[in-house]
Amino acid sequence: MLTLFLQAQGGSSPMMLIMMGVMFVGFYFLMIRPQMKKQKQEKNFQENLKVGTRVVLTSGLHGRIAQVQDDGFVIETLSGKLKFEKAAVSREMTEARFGDKAKTADKAEDKKETATEEKK
Repeated sequence: MLTLFLQAQGGSSPMMLIMMGVMFVGFYFLMIRPQMKKQKQEKNFQENLKVGTRVVLTSGLHGRIAQVQDDGFVIETLSGKLKFEKAAVSREMTEARFGDKAKTADKAEDKKETATEEKK
C-alpha cells in the first residue's frame, strides 16, 4: 500500500504542474483577457464622448452631455443639469436611437450656437 502512494506522488508531480499550467492559461484566455479588453473599450468610449451626445447612465437616467470636465460630465436632462462621474455613463444613444437625424440635428445645433456666439 505504501508503494502505491509513493508511486502516485512521484509520478504525478510533473503531470500536476502541467495541469496547473493548463488551468492558468485557460483562466487567462477565458476570464482575464476578455475582461481587460472590455475595460479598455469602456475607457476609450468614455474618453471619446463629446458635448451634445445623448447618453444613458448606469442608473438609467437619459440625457445629453452639456459639458465635459476633467473628472466628469454635466448631463442636461428635462429636470435640469446634473454632474456625474465619467464612469456613470453606460452607453451612447445618439446613433442607436436617432441615426442620421442626430447628425443633422447636431449640425443645426452647432449653427445655432455659432449664431448665438456671434450676437454676443
